[in-house]
Formats: sequence, C-alpha cells, structure tokens
Amino acid sequence: MEKSNTKFKTNFITGLVILLPLILTAAILGFLVNFLTEPFVGFVSKALSHLSITSKKILFIPQDKFILYASKALVLVALVTVTFFLGLITRVFFMRSLFSIGDAILHKIPIVKTVYKTTQDIIKTLFVSDKNSFKQVVMVPFPKEGMYMLGLIVRESPQICINAIGEEMVSVLIPTTPNPTTGFLIMVKKSEITPINITAEDAVKYIVSCGVIIPCEKP
Repeated sequence: MEKSNTKFKTNFITGLVILLPLILTAAILGFLVNFLTEPFVGFVSKALSHLSITSKKILFIPQDKFILYASKALVLVALVTVTFFLGLITRVFFMRSLFSIGDAILHKIPIVKTVYKTTQDIIKTLFVSDKNSFKQVVMVPFPKEGMYMLGLIVRESPQICINAIGEEMVSVLIPTTPNPTTGFLIMVKKSEITPINITAEDAVKYIVSCGVIIPCEKP
C-alpha cells in the first residue's frame, strides 16, 4: 500500500512538472494577446460583422466567437507587422545618425581627418563619380623613353598641370610587380599613350605573374 502511494505521488509530481509550465505559458500568452488586442478588437469585430456570414456556426464555433477570435488574430498580425517596420525604420535612422556623428568626429581629428577624407574621396571616385576609372589599359613610356609599362588610366590630369605643360594629359597608375597594390601615379601626354585592347583584370594578372600569364585581346 505504501509502495502504491509513493508511486502515485511520484507520477503525480512528474505530471505536474510537465503540465504546470504549459498551463502557465498558455495563461501568460492569453493574457498578453488579450492585453494587446483589447483596444482594437471592438473596431475590427464591427468591421467583420458587416461581412456576409450567414451561417450561425463556422467550424463548430458560434459566429460571434469566430468573429472575436478572427478579430484578435488580425489585430495581432497587424501589431506584429507595425512593430517590425517601426523597429526597422528606427534602426535605419539610428544607424544613419550614428554614422553621421562618427563621420563628423573623424573630420575634426587632426591627421586622422586627412587620411579619412582622402580615402573617402578615393572610394567615391572609384565607385560613384566615375565608373570608367581604372578600366582602360594603356602602354606608356616609363621609366624612360623607349621603355614601356602597362598602366591603367585614372582620369584626366588636374587642369593646373595641363595648363603648366600646355598639352592635354591623363593620369595613369603604373602597378608594380608582383604586388599591384603599390605603384606609380604618373601624368602622361595623350599623344604618348598607346591604348591596349585587354581588360584591366588581364593586365593585373600579367603584372602579378611577372609576365608569365599572357593577356588575351578583348573580343
């Protein structure tokens, strides 16, 4: 008898441990759903009641109960959607404000502002203002006449330099071998450059490979 009582108590406690959290979770969720939907459910219920629902029962649920549950579901979906987009908009504006503040601070720090501003201008030039930069491959006489190196046209040379020479010039980047991230920026007269019909990628491969990979002519 005592063994039977002990087993019953153990089984009862085990069931309680499993059932109680489920009941509490359902109760809390029900409270939250009612709390969030209560201010709007009346308006939505009135709107749904005007729909032509002739049956007194829908899926074995009385019509008024069905409208109530449907109203709560619609309000809940609408609240989740509005909350999501509100958070998204707030986060975007917050991030923009944060970046703007950071940008303003970096522009006021001595030395750092020079490096940061220069880098920013380069990125804008490469990806925003001039889509043709570093696309055209040319041969230029470098380091002296009679010797040629592959280069990438950056853009027109500064007007003050053109005025000083009295002839049209372009700025050309000469990447170094085998590390193309370093190089020389030279200004060359337009009459001295020779355009090459290869891609910038093939030109860089040729430079990096120390002349082993031969570039192919563009179709």
